[in-house]
Amino acid sequence: MKIQIFGKSKCFDTKKAERYFKERNIPYQRIDLLRFGMSRGEFESVKKAVGGVDALIDKKAKDAPLLTYLAYESDKEEKLLENPALFLTPVVRNGKQATVGFRPEIWKTWE
Repeated sequence: MKIQIFGKSKCFDTKKAERYFKERNIPYQRIDLLRFGMSRGEFESVKKAVGGVDALIDKKAKDAPLLTYLAYESDKEEKLLENPALFLTPVVRNGKQATVGFRPEIWKTWE
């Protein structure tokens, strides 16, 4: 099991996700989403696993209303990759599986 946690340093759900894996002695790699972003390949894999780009958008983010006006999904994807602050965090990957938000009920099935 190779866990990657994409998150923001001030996000409480990201900290809870890290604590979840740390308490179970499951090694993980933490990636600061605001600093390093997400590669196109990682983004495509996560998007496919969570059911589309809309599941990745943080509706409470400052610029989130802008994304609702973009008609094409490709435009939304570009905006997300340009501005990682719009991602709902944490994004937790386990190979081709992924979750968005704090989802311990799903992570439990990965163990």
